[in-house]
Amino acid sequence: MTTLLLNLLLALAQATLPGVRPLPAPLSVARWWDPPPTPYAAGHRGVDLSAPVGAELRAVAAGRVHHAGPVAGRGVLSLALPNGLRTTYEPVRPLVTEGEQVVAGQVVAVLTDGSHCPASCLHWGLLAGEVYLNPLTLLPRPTPRLLPAGHPADD
Repeated sequence: MTTLLLNLLLALAQATLPGVRPLPAPLSVARWWDPPPTPYAAGHRGVDLSAPVGAELRAVAAGRVHHAGPVAGRGVLSLALPNGLRTTYEPVRPLVTEGEQVVAGQVVAVLTDGSHCPASCLHWGLLAGEVYLNPLTLLPRPTPRLLPAGHPADD
């Protein structure tokens, strides 16, 4: 039942959120989402996106700043989205404050140096309550293009 509810919530989120990228395209995934089998087991509860220190990070949707500040010595930004989801960014220097309303695409933080990845990266997470979801599902889906037969892409 819980899985069905989470899938419905995620489907609703995809239908109602604009799906702005947290970083400019193209996104480069350094480490994929790897959910743990149980709440306290090892896993990767987000995705790591390669980006240089100083990169501007954008709100993936309109919402309210849930947290902006240090957690365990790292800068963290957490945005509460209107559909009950919460997205997190780390390591960052937040440019917004707790309680502030943000709009989709607004620059909300700057990437800082962290020890999570071998090279600098953004750890981007998504939560529904206490359950971690794949944040890549918030991104806009590419629009398919039909090419004429015999196009060089067919070779």
